[in-house]
Amino acid sequence: MSTYLFRLSRFSFRRRRLVLALWLLAAVGAILLGQLSGGKTNDNFTIPGTESQHVSDLLVKKVPALSGAQTQVVFAAPVGSNISAEPYKSGVEAALANLKKVPQVVSVSDPYTAHAVSPDGRVALGQVQYSVAAAQVKDASLDDVKTAVKPAQQAGVQVEYSGSVYPGWRLVPSEAPELIGLVIAFVILVITFGALVTAGLPILTAIIGVVITLMGVTAVAAVVDIASASTTVAIMLGLSCGIDYGLFILSRHRNNLLNGLSVEDSAALAAGTAGSSVVFAALTVIIALCGLSVVGIPFLTVMGLSAAAAVLMAMLIALTLLPAMLGFAGHKVTKFIDTPLRRGHHEQVATIGATAPQRTFGARWARFVVRFRVPMLIAGVAFLVVLAIPYWSMQLGLPSGSSKPTSDTSRKAYDLTTASFGAGFNGPLLVVADGISGSADTQQILDRLEKVPGVDTASVAVQTPQTVVFRLIPKTGPNDPATADLVHGIRNQRAAVEGSTGATVLVGGTTASNIDVSSKLNSALPVFLVVVVGLAFILLTFAFRTILVPIKSIIGFLLSVLAALGAQVAIFQWGWGRHIFGITPSETISFLPILMLAIIFGLSSDYEVFVVSRIKEEFSKSDDARGAVESGTGLAARVVTAAALIMFSIFVAFMFTNDPTIKAIGFSFATGVLLDAFVVRLTLVPAVMAIIRSKLWYHPQWFAKYVPDPDIEGNRLQETFHPVPEAAPAPPTA
Repeated sequence: MSTYLFRLSRFSFRRRRLVLALWLLAAVGAILLGQLSGGKTNDNFTIPGTESQHVSDLLVKKVPALSGAQTQVVFAAPVGSNISAEPYKSGVEAALANLKKVPQVVSVSDPYTAHAVSPDGRVALGQVQYSVAAAQVKDASLDDVKTAVKPAQQAGVQVEYSGSVYPGWRLVPSEAPELIGLVIAFVILVITFGALVTAGLPILTAIIGVVITLMGVTAVAAVVDIASASTTVAIMLGLSCGIDYGLFILSRHRNNLLNGLSVEDSAALAAGTAGSSVVFAALTVIIALCGLSVVGIPFLTVMGLSAAAAVLMAMLIALTLLPAMLGFAGHKVTKFIDTPLRRGHHEQVATIGATAPQRTFGARWARFVVRFRVPMLIAGVAFLVVLAIPYWSMQLGLPSGSSKPTSDTSRKAYDLTTASFGAGFNGPLLVVADGISGSADTQQILDRLEKVPGVDTASVAVQTPQTVVFRLIPKTGPNDPATADLVHGIRNQRAAVEGSTGATVLVGGTTASNIDVSSKLNSALPVFLVVVVGLAFILLTFAFRTILVPIKSIIGFLLSVLAALGAQVAIFQWGWGRHIFGITPSETISFLPILMLAIIFGLSSDYEVFVVSRIKEEFSKSDDARGAVESGTGLAARVVTAAALIMFSIFVAFMFTNDPTIKAIGFSFATGVLLDAFVVRLTLVPAVMAIIRSKLWYHPQWFAKYVPDPDIEGNRLQETFHPVPEAAPAPPTA
């Protein structure tokens, strides 16, 4: 592999103008395609094969009036006032009349006639029913909804919204997190390399890859439902992996230059050696992300494929565009920044790292870990186990109004509804009786539903000759475990509810759909773990030609991901970070654990490949297992540290948003990366390898005979390729 990558990078270096033009053309084409497509992301979570999805499909066929999206409009009179008194009632009725005229709206319920006024008389709930699903509700229609309720607001009524779609429901992307992350990444790279050009190249190439991916995802969103979080995850991984992959190759390139190689030979050799590690690292991430498709939930599959596309783009750019850019940069990558107080400091550090790596801080840390390998192993494992303790009390759920910021309209609607009606009114269930024969059977099922433990009220929402839809209000909120128990209880006792009516009773609605998503994700987790870890195990075994390295990598990954999830539970679910991060304690997002397993496993394999490949490279030179651990870890420590800090910074930057889902994702990813890079890969891995020593590289003879060697370290390349150092410049003549 190293030989092919060497040739590819040399071609890109020599034809750098053509390579740059092709990538810029791809970026411009992607931008035009994304803008002209008109694609938009949404938060529609479909779950084929579940009962709630069956209910949704049944409503489309038999009760189309309830098959579209809904907005719940909460009208609240001032504290101490009655919403049925004047002028509040007149304002609400005028707003309801206007809502009926909004495009795509098929019906609007009147809270005064539908008995939807709270017992304290302060709050009234109106239901706006659309003719289309949430993804098809136009922004213009939602803007008209805001305009329609102005008479109520002018009368002094507070108006808030919730439901499957409402004004402001779509996540509006903010460029602030990306800009913050890029600025921090640039600062880290300047500190690491001490050169502006070297710091800017990985960021520039990563941005080009992210633009192409993001615009491509936007174009696909015109024909496929893509969750809003998909673009965020794709940007996170596209930027972080793009910068990291460029960093690994660029670091090797600059060391080659400082050791006297020509620019062309240095760039080609860097891509042939470090590039092999980039390929295997990227493939591991891509496998993990594509493995999300085994879960069988479309929005998660699309999220994984979008992120995988971003990582693939980052890999291709690192192997082609970066060598081309190195051709344009020439020796500028070694042009160091001088400061008045520490003139020549960066050049001195870089020269030491290239010519005497044993004197670097990373080498000193590696020697420390190897010397105290047993205590460091015990301490590192104990630290991760303690952090993982909160994981065992994790509760899964999808975001609801209760988890939104207090300034969000859905959070205000949730709080007003809870205070005046009860938490269950925020998550009504739809119970569909299909094949019903008459009003007597309808009443029989209604009576049985009212007697189910956990039900506050039950009423008939829509009745047709053969299908009746009941609206069931639980006593508990939509994310309360008791509500999930209620849904499962009705389904488990379906025969008792149906009685002698001959009807088929099904439980659906948004709340039941969210419960089904969480349940399906939870049950798919073991399957996903086996598939992804199994494929990655095969890939890493092929790369390093030993089974002990992938086993060690997988165990370390499990420790770091459990610790990161434990920290997430403590901060976001237990509420330890409510004042620090401005959050409301709520359930762990149901798709976060499986997303964490995919992404952190892929990224941890990145660091595993970069660290272990350097150790193996040193071992192949010296045949000294323990010395190879010291020198290999020392060589990899500086660049892995910079890469991890960059990835950490980009993930943390996404916490500076108002969306609690993105905050939780950013925190979890950042914590997982930090723990895996510094605790596992730069501490536990060298400690274990120093204990096992040369036995770690054992493989049976048949393996060596039948399985090809990918030469991830580039040994064969360095044996066959003998670069000629650049001649020193001639001294000036007198």
